[in-house]
Amino acid sequence: MDAHTNRLFQLEGGKQQEVLQTALSLFSQKGFFNTSVHEIVARAGVSVGFTYHHFGDKQGVARALYDYLLERMNTLLDEIELQHGTAQARCRAVIHMLFELTEAEPETMSFIIHARHQEFLPQEKPICSASAFVRMRRFVSDGLQAGELKPMDSALASALMYGAAIRLLCLRLDGVVHDDLFDYFEPLWAQVWTQLAAD
Repeated sequence: MDAHTNRLFQLEGGKQQEVLQTALSLFSQKGFFNTSVHEIVARAGVSVGFTYHHFGDKQGVARALYDYLLERMNTLLDEIELQHGTAQARCRAVIHMLFELTEAEPETMSFIIHARHQEFLPQEKPICSASAFVRMRRFVSDGLQAGELKPMDSALASALMYGAAIRLLCLRLDGVVHDDLFDYFEPLWAQVWTQLAAD
C-alpha cells in the first residue's frame, strides 16, 4: 500500500510506546488470542516485569492500545470540527481521514475495524459505540438538524454517509481492492453527497 502522511499512531518513543506498537503489529497479524505476552516483550525488547508493571497483563496492553487509538481518532476529529463548519465538509473530511489512515497505517485500521474488541475487552462498548464513531454520526445528525441533508432517520443517514467508505476500506485491508483508496474518493463522495444532500 502506498504511504500517506502518518497521522494517527504518532508515538514519541519510549518502552511503553514500543510495547503498544509491537502489540498492534502482532494483534493485527495473529489476533489477540494467538499472541502471547512473551512474544510481545521479545519483539519489543522489554522485560516481562516491565510489561506487567505498566500494563498488568495482555488484556491491559490491548486496553491501552484501544484507548490510545480512539484518543488519537478523537484528536483528528477535533481538527476536523475546528477546520470545517458544515456537515458536508466535516463528513467529507472524515471519509478522507479514514482513507488516509487505511493507506498509511493498515495495521492500525485493521485493529480498529476488524478486531472483535469485546471478546478480549468485555467491559468496553462495541466499537461503533466508541466516542469517535459517535462523533462521526453526530456530524451527520447536525447536518440533518441544519437542513443540509434530506430529512430521514439519523441512523440511516449515517449508514448512507459512511457505509460505502467503510466497506471499501475493509476491502482494501483484506486485499480485495488493490488500488489506492484515493482513486475512489472523489467519485464515492460525489455519489454519497448527491444521495444525501437536501434539494
